Amino acid sequence: MTGLIKEIMPQHVAIIMDGNGRWAKEHGVPRVAGHRAGMESMKKIVDHSDKLGIKHLTVYAFSTENWKRSTEEVRGIFKLLVTFVNRDLRELIKNNVCVKILGDFSSIPEDSKKALEKTIEDTKNNKGLQFNIALNYGSRDEIRRSVETIAHKVKAGELEPSDISEDVISEYLWTGNMHADCPDPELIIRTSGEQRLSNFLLWQAAYSELVFSDALWPDFSTEEYERCIAEYQSRDRRFGGR
Repeated sequence: MTGLIKEIMPQHVAIIMDGNGRWAKEHGVPRVAGHRAGMESMKKIVDHSDKLGIKHLTVYAFSTENWKRSTEEVRGIFKLLVTFVNRDLRELIKNNVCVKILGDFSSIPEDSKKALEKTIEDTKNNKGLQFNIALNYGSRDEIRRSVETIAHKVKAGELEPSDISEDVISEYLWTGNMHADCPDPELIIRTSGEQRLSNFLLWQAAYSELVFSDALWPDFSTEEYERCIAEYQSRDRRFGGR
């Protein structure tokens, strides 16, 4: 943990894993090969997060907008997800990693859905790193779902409009205690040099520190990961105060 301060390690890190397609283009290989290389980076960062003592890691794996991509690319992404889960499930269990899904994955291919359901079930009692995979996830849709749930509760007389607080809205988000039950991320990292959130954790990112890396996701090393965390640790977090 070279140069990192254990006492101010972020408890929740979220990553927008960007650059698989550009990596594939640079290497003259199909886009799905870029996603395959990206999966290897994801495994490496999951392992390293656990070693660093990070409690929650969230990765943006597939957005609600990604369905606009070619059928071949979408199918390839989900096949790789099944490969990752089937290959690494035993290691996730051994390392005490708990897997959660952020997003509605009911509409993804059946083999992918079954593999994920098995992973969630087999790791649900693990108490180590909580690994959240944002899948078929969009933050605006997440907020809409939370508001819709609250509206139904108000209509049913279970909740008064005056009781709707920020905590109540947060409770019904995918990260809330009704689902993944994890704190807002202190640090959000985006790779590939792009500098935007792209509909990722918009509510939760209110006071997150944003760190941008020029590395394409398949090239995102543990050293670059630690550099991003070190940058986070160097900042003065005032949360609107002085």
